[in-house]
Amino acid sequence: MFERLLAPLFVLLWSTGFIGAKYGLPYADALHFLSARYAFVVLLMGAAALMFRAPWPRSADRVLHVAVAGVLMQAVYLGGVFLAIGRGLPAALTSLIVGLQPLITALMAGLLLGERVSRQQWTGLALGFAGVLLVVSDSRHPGLGQSWGVTALWPALMALAGITAGTLYQKRFCPVFDLRSGAVIQFAASFLVTAPLAMALEPRPIEWTPTFMFALAWLVLLLSLGAISLLNVLIRRGSAVKVTSLFYLTPGVTALCAWLLFDERLGPFAVLGMVVGALGVWLARARA
Repeated sequence: MFERLLAPLFVLLWSTGFIGAKYGLPYADALHFLSARYAFVVLLMGAAALMFRAPWPRSADRVLHVAVAGVLMQAVYLGGVFLAIGRGLPAALTSLIVGLQPLITALMAGLLLGERVSRQQWTGLALGFAGVLLVVSDSRHPGLGQSWGVTALWPALMALAGITAGTLYQKRFCPVFDLRSGAVIQFAASFLVTAPLAMALEPRPIEWTPTFMFALAWLVLLLSLGAISLLNVLIRRGSAVKVTSLFYLTPGVTALCAWLLFDERLGPFAVLGMVVGALGVWLARARA
């Protein structure tokens, strides 16, 4: 039963990341927000690793591989998403751009990992992307993110490249590592990349309001410690195509959360898109 709950629990937690960003970004610039998030994760997971005597990678090469995967999936991916939303790109459109990941991963998995993508999986990937299009096209709120330009678009493309490359890199070079010590390595590396950029590019200090602290706690505990750990487990146990197909479900769940929390419209095409996306993920993850 726990094995079956891993994927839906990951989708639910991952989808709330966009909601946490919307709550916290009014009080902090994107890179400062992420730097604080990474620092708290390193402190909490570092204490857990020491308390439970978690094993650490035994070679410098192993540490480097874990760190590179973390920078791609944290600093590059999350940095791109937060910068895009902070610069006015609608969260739904950001989800759509990042939603290209399963298709790109499927194309690259055969070349880099030797994974075979069946006709059934290609059908599922196509249906999943169609579902994402339906959700996004029918979930836009007229008052959110209407003025944006190229400066908001390129960070989303950067995020797409980061999460795709990070998933493939981790599956290829370091699919198995202790989640506690591995998290310390990955988030410490991401902090070392992000914090200097934040200090150089973002002069506004963080406003430590109750809303911001709630958003930060949510993203640290449930996203960085919860969802990222689940993603690492899923990468360890499944093919890259099966894991990344789950990202097709996040725009629909994000739209549902936005409807509940921000009263954003959720029309019939969005509901249809969720059904189509779920069918696509089922086909992509089912055994051919």
